[in-house]
Amino acid sequence: MKICVLASGSKGNSTYIETANHKILIDIGKNKKYIVNKLAEIGVNPSDIDYILISHLHDDHISALSTFINKYHPTVCLSSPMFMELKNIKDYDNVLIYEDEIILNGTKIKAIKSSHDSVDSRNFIIEEGNKSAVYITDTGYVNNKYFNYLKNKNVYLFESNHDIEMLTHGPYPKWLKSRVLGDEGHLSNQAASFYLAKLVGENTRKIILMHLSEVNNSEEKTMEMITKTFKDYDVNFSNINCAKQDEISEVIEI
Repeated sequence: MKICVLASGSKGNSTYIETANHKILIDIGKNKKYIVNKLAEIGVNPSDIDYILISHLHDDHISALSTFINKYHPTVCLSSPMFMELKNIKDYDNVLIYEDEIILNGTKIKAIKSSHDSVDSRNFIIEEGNKSAVYITDTGYVNNKYFNYLKNKNVYLFESNHDIEMLTHGPYPKWLKSRVLGDEGHLSNQAASFYLAKLVGENTRKIILMHLSEVNNSEEKTMEMITKTFKDYDVNFSNINCAKQDEISEVIEI
């Protein structure tokens, strides 16, 4: 399995997952040119993308969807409520409606409920043999009923959106601060670090912290919090990076 974050942030999100039999995008924000160029940087032809998983319908996760599928014709995977809400997908031939699980030639994708202010928003656990990756972004909290599924995976792509102090004293209007901090908003550095301290295990190889706010966060604040939290909970793990808005991550191979 190969994993590369192509873009992560409020201006667009997309992550590349390669399994033994498939080349997959989780979400497709930004624009088609950006996605095609970033795929080229890792040697991937966009016409080889055969599935796009949609986590939710906010523009920063689907803004390139229409132009990309019209040219390259991958299968779009989304839930039934998303399908009903997304008008421009109704006449598209290649659609896979998921409920809680997708099986693709030995790759199992569990679509768990997230808590975000978008129709039927989801996060994903991708498994192929003994290889695994967790994708958790755009959620106000992580329901503890999923913890057994999420524990001790190889790679965590995990939202660490904001520093609470920076957000509280920052320029956002009160309603927007309340939205971000709410149960249907985004994970703070503090929350992300706490969850990850409980989830990482002996099989964990990499953490990439995702969807950092350009206004209410910084890589320094994010790394400071997770380093402190891991120390407090006696978690000995340091292979952690922050995803960027306009640069791809390293290509992780597991």
